[in-house]
Amino acid sequence: MRLADVPHPSTAVAEQALEVCTAYSSTALLHHCRRSYVWGAAYAVEHGIGFDAELLFVAAMLHDIGLTASFDNHALPFETAGGHVAWVFGAGAGWSLERRRRAAEIIVKHMWDSVDVDDDPEGYLLEIATGLDISGANPQWWPADLRAEVVADFPRLGLAEEFTACFAAEAARKPQSTAASAVANGIAGRIAANTLDSEPGR
Repeated sequence: MRLADVPHPSTAVAEQALEVCTAYSSTALLHHCRRSYVWGAAYAVEHGIGFDAELLFVAAMLHDIGLTASFDNHALPFETAGGHVAWVFGAGAGWSLERRRRAAEIIVKHMWDSVDVDDDPEGYLLEIATGLDISGANPQWWPADLRAEVVADFPRLGLAEEFTACFAAEAARKPQSTAASAVANGIAGRIAANTLDSEPGR
């Protein structure tokens, strides 16, 4: 599989979600969001998982927006805050109440330890995609050539350092958050050891 084989939604809503992500994220975080969609969609194609490409793309673009300075919530975990942003974004896009709810749910679930693919394919795909891109989980699930191509097209830049700092700050201010649990369980070490940072073109 190559990057060209990964389906990308060509809708106005998808373009607007990318515009929002671009406006409020660092380049490293933007590339993380772009790669997260690609990992999830590529895995779905390879394993015959039916999914809503537009819904997954919007969730991927907005899943970390709660870590940005403009949308950091003083009390809520970043994924919950990001889910609220997605709900509001969906309202502006004219999405139904149920579709807005789904976008928020997918973003919250990306921080779960696991998501049932049969119950929530988009939630599952974003969870495994971000697991690969941040923690380096299960890289063997994606072809080596695809991994190298995606990292070359969307370089990782300083993502490891930026994300480690973001999670440390989130954990310090919100000790009951999932980020705090991840920090306590050694996510910094997993980020530092992520095999994607040794791919050509990183």
